[in-house]
Amino acid sequence: MGRIELAIRYLALGDSYTIGTGASDESRSWPAIIAARLNAELTNPAVNGYTTLDLIRHELPLVKGLQPDLVSVLIGVNDLVQGRTLEQYRDSLRTIYEEVATLKLAAGRVAAVSIPTWSYAPAAADYGGAQKVDRLTSAFNAVAREEAKARDFTWVDIGPASTARIGSQGWIGADQLHPGDAQYAVWADAIWSAVRESWSSPFIEK
Repeated sequence: MGRIELAIRYLALGDSYTIGTGASDESRSWPAIIAARLNAELTNPAVNGYTTLDLIRHELPLVKGLQPDLVSVLIGVNDLVQGRTLEQYRDSLRTIYEEVATLKLAAGRVAAVSIPTWSYAPAAADYGGAQKVDRLTSAFNAVAREEAKARDFTWVDIGPASTARIGSQGWIGADQLHPGDAQYAVWADAIWSAVRESWSSPFIEK
């Protein structure tokens, strides 16, 4: 009998940036793009507006339930805009990362993705303006990076990708806040570049 190849299980944890709010279709979210490149079975429970606390309550049980082969985590912007402190964010992020770490996946199989740069989006004015948004985003990302590195997760900074083509068609979604298809595609390329080697081996790229 021939060898049976099991589907690669990919779990994408997060909020609107992970579910793809602003994209024209769910297939245009960055996890869907990456899953297609791997021919992986994607589970994307992310929800618009979720904080780390929401993720812990509603998404984190899937870590044990699904036993994924690959995990990505992009969470924090809603903690930021809702006024949670850095220490509150760190505490709940540790809960998330520690649960993911119990999977004991091979090195590089967990990707912690930064909050993107979004201060240039017109709607950022509703959250204190560009300077405040940039300052808080940098502070929250520093916490996430530190906690990810402490667990040997792959840290992916999508800040440069999120500003690569400001002003181009399809860069910002219709809500004037979330990315459009073009931006999500650039994110997918940046994240894929960071995880490709560890996520493709021994898996075969589609």
